[in-house]
Order: sequence, then structure tokens, then C-alpha cells
Amino acid sequence: MLSIADLVVRYPKTDENALDHVNLTFKKGEFVCVLGKSGAGKSTFIRTINRLQLATAGQITWEGTNLTNLSEAKMRRVRSDMVMIFQHFNLIPRMTVLQNTLTGSFGKRPPYKNILGLFSEQEQKRALDALKEVGLEKHVHKRVEALSGGQKQRVGIARALLQDPKILLGDEPVASLDPTTSRKIFELLKRIHEERELLSIINIHDVNLAKEFATRIVAFRDGQLIFDGMPNEVDDHIFAEVYQ
Repeated sequence: MLSIADLVVRYPKTDENALDHVNLTFKKGEFVCVLGKSGAGKSTFIRTINRLQLATAGQITWEGTNLTNLSEAKMRRVRSDMVMIFQHFNLIPRMTVLQNTLTGSFGKRPPYKNILGLFSEQEQKRALDALKEVGLEKHVHKRVEALSGGQKQRVGIARALLQDPKILLGDEPVASLDPTTSRKIFELLKRIHEERELLSIINIHDVNLAKEFATRIVAFRDGQLIFDGMPNEVDDHIFAEVYQ
């Protein structure tokens, strides 16, 4: 279970909270979509869960462990349970699809092996299996810079799978993709979510995609949580409240 209690994030030199006393609890198996217009706080919320953004106040608890005050070394171990899918992919363009995917295992390996690029046959097989899972088995030796946007996001997902995550976080993973590709990526994320029985929390602008794929929707406005409910509860009134 992931519990968020009275969470506050205030950026330096500002008088307003990016997140203002947010309280939420999530459990394994939920596919949560987070709505809100730009600047509403949804990206800050996602990034605070795995401490890419530090909380100003409040508490985040994952499986009984308070993440808020963990040392960085202990937090690195916790992050092995969490993966983040980014909007802009965060891949290394000149490296191959396979090489980029293998970096997903870095957190659980000795640093010297990462620096030297030493991977066992088993590690390479896991990466190849992940690429097959996302439909890229025919592109393993291509440079990432030669791929389409949708293919790059699939590489990012394959890289994430090497961590064997329990939580999947997405920070606008389809915002830079066309509608058809966005739908295919969401179908892939939902399938992986169900097969691996994950907790998934994903920011998205497309309300229709959120209503179709989510099991639960939360929404922010001006740093405050203003909706937490079922997809079929997001009607015109809620839409106007979130995006006015």
C-alpha cells in the first residue's frame, strides 16, 4: 500500500504550495490516471512519490516504510520497486535499443559493471525478453535516434521492466505522441499493469484515455486534490472544475 498523508511541496522563493496538504492511499492493482491542467501539481505529485522532488511537509509511506526521511542510500533501494516512464523518454540516442534497455538493471548491479558495460547472458536475455514484450524484438540493434516516438517510449517501458517494479509511475508518457500511438502505448501499459499486478499512477492530459483505461481517477487544481473517484464519475461538471 502507498499512503500519502498531508503532503505539501513548496518551491523555493514562492509563496504558494505546488502541492497543498494532499491525502491519498493507493493499493496494488489500481490503474490510476492523474488529471489536471499544466501547473496544477500533477507532475510534482508523481515526482514526489519517488523523491525526485522533495516534500516540504507530510509523509509518504510505501509498504510500511516512511520514504520522506530515508537516507539517499536507502531510498535508492526503495526506488528499485518503482519505475518512472517519462514524456521525453530519457534515452541515450547513440546507444542501441538493447543497450538502452540494459540500463534498467543498473540499480541492482555493482557500479564497476555498469561503467564497463559488462552484462551476463542472463541479463541480456532478460532485456531481449522485455523488448519482445513491448514489440521491439526486431529493432534490438538499432540506434535509438533512428526510432519513432512511439518506439522510443516502448524502449523506455522495456527498460523499466528490467527493474521488476511494484509501482509504475508515468509523467505524461504520451504527451508528445499522436493520438493513435498514444492509445497503443496506453494499451501496452495497461496490459503490463495487469500481467504484473502493479500499482500504476500516470499523469495524462487526455481525459478520454483516462476514462477508458483507468480504474480510478484523481485530479488536481492549483496544487489541491479536487477529485478522487471512478472514471464514470468524471462528467462535464468535474471536467469544468478541473480545467476551468
